[in-house]
Amino acid sequence: MNMEQKSRRHFHDELDTLQKRLMEMAGIVEQIVARSARAVLQRDPTVAAEIMKQDDRVDELEVEIDERVMELLALHQPMASDLRQIIATNKAANDLERVGDHAVNMAKAARRLADTSPLPELRELGEMVEITKEMLADALAAYVTRNAGTARMVCLTDDKVDNLRRSLFRILVTHMLEDPKRIGGALELLLVSQNLERIADLSTNISEDVVFLVEGRTIKHGAEVRQNLERDEDDALA
Repeated sequence: MNMEQKSRRHFHDELDTLQKRLMEMAGIVEQIVARSARAVLQRDPTVAAEIMKQDDRVDELEVEIDERVMELLALHQPMASDLRQIIATNKAANDLERVGDHAVNMAKAARRLADTSPLPELRELGEMVEITKEMLADALAAYVTRNAGTARMVCLTDDKVDNLRRSLFRILVTHMLEDPKRIGGALELLLVSQNLERIADLSTNISEDVVFLVEGRTIKHGAEVRQNLERDEDDALA
């Protein structure tokens, strides 16, 4: 095996390790999002400390991934699909770290909720939790399988979470106006809804990066919609 072959093999070994670290990170993040959301719904104050500990591991993995990415870029100067994979991995790791932070915020809110007056059951909150968890799971599955179709479906689902958050906001404000004793709990749930919305947004980011990884095209900020409209206009004029 010559030096070039050895270098190439080392590069792919490092790339495999990078993916393994990202998958470890993804597994932890999925778990703490599910646990923190369940803690909110059950008003369980006991899980916050453990979730914060798990999030520390997420932070460590993000730092390691950043360092590995810089080394791969500096030493191997990757091109084409290899470069897209490294960039997508780095961006996904950054998004997952932020998802972990939002999970911690929800776990802390659950701890505070335990000391507030209960509110009537909020169907919208339960729906937000389920859709957001599905979006995260689907975004990560799309990354693993390189499935741009699934990634696009995640992006389309984000509007549902936004609509539910707006509905929940109106309901919680009504509860606060009707009974001041509910203000504390309602404010905590408003915070939870904001964190769920951000997790959905970050899942969308990961999905957009999957499309970039698979197809080499950008669909962020409505770029794909604009491109389709421009193509339709060109077709109409032809």
